[in-house]
This record gives sequence, structure tokens and C-alpha cells, in this order.
Amino acid sequence: MDTIECIRQRMSIRKFKKEPVPRELIEKVIDVARFSPSYKNSQPWNVAVLGGKKKQALSDMLVKLLESGREPCPDLPAPESWPEPEERRIADLFRKRKEATGIDLSAPEVIKKSKKANFLFYGAPNAIYLYQHSSLSQWSLFDMGLFAQSLMLAAWSQGLGTVPQAFVTDYAADIKKFLGLPEDMRIVLGISIGWPDMDSPVNAMRTDRSPLDEIMQWFE
Repeated sequence: MDTIECIRQRMSIRKFKKEPVPRELIEKVIDVARFSPSYKNSQPWNVAVLGGKKKQALSDMLVKLLESGREPCPDLPAPESWPEPEERRIADLFRKRKEATGIDLSAPEVIKKSKKANFLFYGAPNAIYLYQHSSLSQWSLFDMGLFAQSLMLAAWSQGLGTVPQAFVTDYAADIKKFLGLPEDMRIVLGISIGWPDMDSPVNAMRTDRSPLDEIMQWFE
């Protein structure tokens, strides 16, 4: 697949087919992501892949923590506010999603339902966690973002769908204990991966992007 076409077509998938993905294909996608750039070639990324009973057990644990009322405590705190341009774009997304589905993404009951769907990894056969040492700087978080993008583009080029997920990091300490990861690691992102169900209405809506002249200044 052409690189530009892949970047333009990739989308977040929130409904997956039940068919399993061969381990070799997921390993191929992650192997490609290894070639992402990083600060001084530090390569500050680690990957945990879950499937089968292990993924189901993690989902059960996360849903149980949610239902118990446990307060989220991700390693990367959720943003509390946004500057105007970003706030406007988020508001536009919520408005368009409500117009298309009738669902108000800001309603508490919808947020809880959305978290549960996240914790079930939208029915994907596999889940991925990206993590790194907690002492690393913000540059290393930036590098992890590059790695995540490379992984998701590589997956899309192979016919696989993905969705980056912050909610699945809500109970970071419990997840690290579940996976046997050291406490001094930080969980940065979760990603569901599998064959996309493009017949599902959930995957029908595509988000838009701000025009070029809104985000770019040209200096000569």
C-alpha cells in the first residue's frame, strides 16, 4: 500500500471480527515499528501483546475495577483542560458523534459504557500495551508516539485495524502487577488490534481534520 494512502485511510476501529490474527502477522507489524526514529536512537519502547485467556482475564479484571468504583490512576494523567483550538475540535467531535449516533460522549453514563467497551478491547482478538521506564523524559514519550503511529500504519497496510486507547491504562498499577512488569515502568498506551469489521455502523463515522492553512505557517 502506498505510504500516503495508508496515512490518509487509517482510522480508529471500534468493532472487530472474531477471527484470530496469526501471531506471525502481529510480530511482523511490531518488527516494522522497531524502525521508528527516536532521540539518540534510545528506542524507549517495550511491547506487551495479549490474546486468548490472558486478554480475557485482563478484561475481566478491568471491568471489575470499574464496577467497584475504583478511581482511575493512569501513569500518564488525563488532561484537565485544553487550549481553545484543541477544545473546539474536541467539542466538534462530540457534537458530530451525537448528531450521527444520538450519543452524548460527555454524559457520565456514556463515559462508563465507553470505558467498559475499551476494557473489552472492542472485541479484538489481541491487545497491545506500550510501556517504558518512568524516569524517561518527555522526548521519550514523543518517541513512543512515533512508535505507536508506525505500528498502527504497518497494521493497516496488512489489512489489520487498530485503535489507540488511553482508557485501558486507567488502572496502571493493577495492569503492571497482572503482567508482571516492574513498578518503575510506566504504561503509556493500549492498542486493540484485529481484523476490522467494516460492516459495523460503529466504524462508519470518520473524523475530519483541520485544513492546512489553520495549522501551518510558512516563513521565507
